Amino acid sequence: MDSSELSCVQKAWQQHRAELRGYLLHRMKDVSQAEDLLQEVFLKAMTHGQQFCTLDNPRAWLYQVARNALIDSLRLTKVAIPLPEDLAQEPDALAPVDELSECVARVLTELSPQDREVIQQCDIEGMKQQDFAVSHGLSLTAVKSRIQRARQRMRAQMTEACQVQFDEAGQVCCHVPRSSP
Repeated sequence: MDSSELSCVQKAWQQHRAELRGYLLHRMKDVSQAEDLLQEVFLKAMTHGQQFCTLDNPRAWLYQVARNALIDSLRLTKVAIPLPEDLAQEPDALAPVDELSECVARVLTELSPQDREVIQQCDIEGMKQQDFAVSHGLSLTAVKSRIQRARQRMRAQMTEACQVQFDEAGQVCCHVPRSSP
């Protein structure tokens, strides 16, 4: 590092060192840790060399480096408290809509072949509606209409067959389980 780079870093450091130290002290609450981080920031500025001298806002760069060093330090010092071995673990509760899988399988068998095919391929298997249209010689508009009507019929069938109920937001809130035959 030549003297112009050194003086550029030193000048910025002299201008901003005190406020960087205050910033780190305020967040660390430990003087020695804050000083260590401050030293890391200075070393990064020194190793940045000529690039440091071309920065538009050296103060902002120093603060960003200080912030990143602070975050890294805090991540490394997280305290983990071990849980007792005999702590009971509650089973994960499934959302009501996730419990509908058996009912969906049964209701799909009760739909017309056209409805079942479009729902199975587009909604369950993830086929794009455009690809479904091409493979079946239909227009995209026709497929969109077909899948919309099939979804309405499936919803009606599930509401009846599995007694699916919806909350105010239109989300599944409960149902009566009904498995496949």
